[in-house]
Amino acid sequence: MKMEAKKICLLVIGMLFVILSIANADSSVPVLVKKVKGKKVCDKGWECKGWSEYCCNLTISDYFDTYQFEELFAKRNSPVAHAAGFWDYKSFITASALYQPHGFGTTGNKTTQMKEVAAFLGHVGSQTSCGYGVATGGPTAWGLCYNKEMSPSQDYCDDYYKYTYPCAPGAGYYGRGALPIYWQYNYGKIGEALKVDLLNHPEYIEQNATLAFQAAIYRWLTPMKKGQPSAHEALVGTWKPTKNDTSAKRFPGFGTTMNVLYGDRTCGKGDNDDMNAIVSHYLYYLDLMGVGREEGGPHDVLTCAEQEPFNPSAPTQASSR
Repeated sequence: MKMEAKKICLLVIGMLFVILSIANADSSVPVLVKKVKGKKVCDKGWECKGWSEYCCNLTISDYFDTYQFEELFAKRNSPVAHAAGFWDYKSFITASALYQPHGFGTTGNKTTQMKEVAAFLGHVGSQTSCGYGVATGGPTAWGLCYNKEMSPSQDYCDDYYKYTYPCAPGAGYYGRGALPIYWQYNYGKIGEALKVDLLNHPEYIEQNATLAFQAAIYRWLTPMKKGQPSAHEALVGTWKPTKNDTSAKRFPGFGTTMNVLYGDRTCGKGDNDDMNAIVSHYLYYLDLMGVGREEGGPHDVLTCAEQEPFNPSAPTQASSR
């Protein structure tokens, strides 16, 4: 009897192994691994392709699924939203696949990875929200309500750049996208990086959600100037502040991502409404993703209230970021 029971047990274990193997084969892409100059690099197919050390970590879709995107942007397809039907999870994941091999959402452990996605989308949500204090679901539920500025006050064409980034006749370079782009030189630079003619066709950003997310992630990963961190580096902790940074109260964390992206529009002004709205989205998204707002860090890391800006804006170009 004991022998028979043992055989049955082994048979059940074998069947479970086969079932799990089939499930894994159906649900996951094989991970290719090799060593380059002694360093382990991986390729995970379409989402993280190109032999990168970051592709050896979890990919974004491993920890951030469609239902979470829907929770974060619960009201984006409401009848009163201004970009209903435009933004979706597939566009975000497709755009992120270009940058996951470079560390976007794939740097560090799972908590760090989730914090970066929550931080990036926290910026996106706050910059595209049409929510307000008494809106259904609260102001943090209305991210991705817009994909463009509705009533631009100007065309954002700066004559100073007429030789390097000449404005196209009739084009308006007002805010568009997941992290809204302003001014023709920013459209030109981002277009060059993405190999898309955004200088002559800035409207492409409001016509293609994947492209809009690509432009936003490119901004997230790119420093404003040499010697300064990108928002990505500031958030995941790969940036090491100098003595000047420390004296300017700039530390690795979410606060410095606001300094990188918005400068003195938002930072160095105490606890202002603009900064607090961005922070609120980040904390809310950390909670919804199951990370917890306590991971946001203390006040001087979470905010940029007392930080000196990396790049003080010229008065006429305060909206260029």
